Amino acid sequence: MSQQEVTVKVPASTANLGPGFDAIGMAFQLYTVIRMEIASETEITVSGDHLAVLPKDKSNLLYQVAAHLFQSLDRAVPELAIEVSSEIPLTRGLGSSAAAVVGALVAANILAGKPYTMDQLFSMSARIEGHPDNVGASFFGGIIVSTMPKEEGDVPFIRFSVPDSLRVLAVIPDFWLSTDKARSALPSSYEKKDVVFTLGHSSLLVAALAQSRLDLLAEAMQDKIHQSYRASLIPGLSEILSDAVSHGALGAALSGAGPTSLCFYETDEQRESLSRFLAKVMDEHKVSYQLLDLVPDTVGVQIS
Repeated sequence: MSQQEVTVKVPASTANLGPGFDAIGMAFQLYTVIRMEIASETEITVSGDHLAVLPKDKSNLLYQVAAHLFQSLDRAVPELAIEVSSEIPLTRGLGSSAAAVVGALVAANILAGKPYTMDQLFSMSARIEGHPDNVGASFFGGIIVSTMPKEEGDVPFIRFSVPDSLRVLAVIPDFWLSTDKARSALPSSYEKKDVVFTLGHSSLLVAALAQSRLDLLAEAMQDKIHQSYRASLIPGLSEILSDAVSHGALGAALSGAGPTSLCFYETDEQRESLSRFLAKVMDEHKVSYQLLDLVPDTVGVQIS
């Protein structure tokens, strides 16, 4: 028998990690919580000032994704009461939309009587988002490596654990950057040498993370596909990517489409040096920002 209401908790995520463009994701302990209930009338309630801009009618992404699941089953879309709160900053490159898609699909699947497996829901979410990295991390936690197949069917992925000693410091600028704008900064074609460079570094990054070879991250996280092109949209990014390793970082990367950047490190001393460096960079560019310690999530989406 189908449930009438469900609550799901979905972690934030980062994607790309430099050269892993649209293919590598990692989950963090910042959460979106969604309560969804079959109702007599659709009502959407948001908690938190940063969510106030979201629509409260059926154009809301959560409702649209839930409706998509019911329609995929050839069922009438029910009226839904949806409550959402989130610690994930919107449009900052930490997977806020991916968490919404994952949460809405999982919740709607519960209300529909669990017709889909989690792997099937992951594949559905990857197609909704257009790429599997953020949604994969939000579904399964840890680190996800995935790619979109040429044909319809399941989206293949591999999950492995985040190295125990790896710590993450995020610098979150106080402005929004839409994914569409960030993607429009990318060229329509690339030189062969840049593609070969990035493919090699992406492969090295996966192997380094899988084997906890953190000494390789500084080199492995280099890319020539997206970060340099987006630097013009994000003050301070060029300096962070080029100089963070000299100030304690194991490696640095733009988080998703930005504008958040991530610096990876192991020790308190490295964090102190990084925080001074990041403060100097952002102050020089006169950009207000937040430094946030991110803890990897190892569980993925949780259902209650």
